[in-house]
Amino acid sequence: MTDIDKILDERGARYGKFEDHAKIVQALKEKMYLHAGWHRLQPDQKEALEMVAHKIGRILNGDPNYGDSWDDIAGYAKLVGDRLRGVSR
Repeated sequence: MTDIDKILDERGARYGKFEDHAKIVQALKEKMYLHAGWHRLQPDQKEALEMVAHKIGRILNGDPNYGDSWDDIAGYAKLVGDRLRGVSR
């Protein structure tokens, strides 16, 4: 087993099967992209929302009690909020 196989096995145990995760995330993103408001967003706002969708997919498909996933969601929101207040990271 290679290092990559070990990493993928660990991620799969934590977040569930990647194909299932991808279905959830792609459905969320499709809804976001179709909304008229999507086109008003700045690149960092779009990216933050896409990353939040990714984290939501991991939570729904895998371990909902893994705190880092929830912290990551808060972090992406904070990055945009901070930028709107003049703090770039």
